[in-house]
Amino acid sequence: MSATEDVAPVALGTARSRWLLGATVLASGMAFLDTSAVNVALPAIGADLGSSLSGLQWTVTGYTLALAALVLLGGALGDRYGRRRVFLIGVGWFATASLLCGLAQSPGQLVAARVVQGIGGALLTPGSLALIQSSFRPADRARAIGLWSSLAGVAGLAGPFLGGLLVDLASWRLVFLLNVPIAVAVLALAGRHVPESRDGGPHGRFDVAGAALGAVALGGVTYALIGAADRPGGADVLAAAAVGLLAGVAFVRRERSVAEPMLPPRLFGDRQFTGANLTTFAVYGGLGGTWLFLVLQLQTVLGYDATAAGAAMLPSIAVITLLSSRAGALATRIGPRLPMTVGPLVVAAGTLWLATVDGGQPYVVDVLPGSLLQGLGMALTVAPLTATVLAAAPDELAGVASGVNNAVARAAQLLAVAALPVVVGLSGDDYADPVTFATSYRVAMLACAGLFAVGGLLAWATVRDDVLRR
Repeated sequence: MSATEDVAPVALGTARSRWLLGATVLASGMAFLDTSAVNVALPAIGADLGSSLSGLQWTVTGYTLALAALVLLGGALGDRYGRRRVFLIGVGWFATASLLCGLAQSPGQLVAARVVQGIGGALLTPGSLALIQSSFRPADRARAIGLWSSLAGVAGLAGPFLGGLLVDLASWRLVFLLNVPIAVAVLALAGRHVPESRDGGPHGRFDVAGAALGAVALGGVTYALIGAADRPGGADVLAAAAVGLLAGVAFVRRERSVAEPMLPPRLFGDRQFTGANLTTFAVYGGLGGTWLFLVLQLQTVLGYDATAAGAAMLPSIAVITLLSSRAGALATRIGPRLPMTVGPLVVAAGTLWLATVDGGQPYVVDVLPGSLLQGLGMALTVAPLTATVLAAAPDELAGVASGVNNAVARAAQLLAVAALPVVVGLSGDDYADPVTFATSYRVAMLACAGLFAVGGLLAWATVRDDVLRR
């Protein structure tokens, strides 16, 4: 059983619900804002620290790798020792690592600090959703998740604009340093107003070996993909690929045989859980690639400054803010299958539009329609998708289920950022060459549109409408 220690289930619309949503949204928004803001700051980081394309890739993937590798462990720790407790530790850890990122003096220092930051993200990210799932009344969970998606998503989508503004007015370092005061506010709110909850059932030992194998698998494959751009036949690249693949096989075998697995295979016995996570992998893989390439296209090829490049995606914010909570309520009423199918297809249409961005038309023709379509599609997708994942898992595994979904999303983004530059033939300093980058941009965006479309088709084939009424 999942136990909330202090109080009865929270009803949406009450003061308690507002404090709970406020703390979890601020924390998640901090992580989302940081992730998206860093993308728009990449050219400035590269110029200031003298980084190559692979260094910029590692600035993104170092964080995502640690997050994806450890987010399952973060969810399990919350289920066992208290979701609020682990959430608060993650918030403090994230803020400390953000300070180190802001003070970095070389690409290596920045990547190392980003890895440390990812560990904090792995502790706070699953906790925010697990606290909502375990604290709200079952009838209010989908709408609460919709509100969380809407408000936290605003932070993520505002990240490019805010990050660009900070870069142009002051320095890319403020993108990271801004997290410190936000974290202080979250610690004050959550420590006072968020109820503690945990899985009250019996526990065995943590699956440390499983966590290690998962990290090695992701790390090996990521290193091989990024290194393949400059050294396609290099001994280190081939060795990393082999180690990553072998560790992946060993991870699957261990999770199927160990008594207390980090990733319980029984979760994937539920078709809804498996289908929703496959959809997550496709959609967030496309999203990771789109964010990286669009921001670089706007700055490198079209000549936008960082603020303008970030502002170009602001219209999506209004769409997501207005529609995400409504999409959660709609999914509760009619079922999640249709929103989860239509949403990714709409995002795919927006991505196809953005694939043609070349500066030959005004912003309202060149970029705005694609941005609006992407915002509409993601608004339709995120809340029903998240609610489906959590509803398909037992309440006592809310933290693990949230961790699985976050790990899938981050792993998809990680692999997309690592693989797409290799697939389209970019390496070295190509990201700074307008002619070279423009040629590769269209191919990359078409690939991302394909991933979104696959996500919609997977949802239609695997998700049932009754999953939210269990």
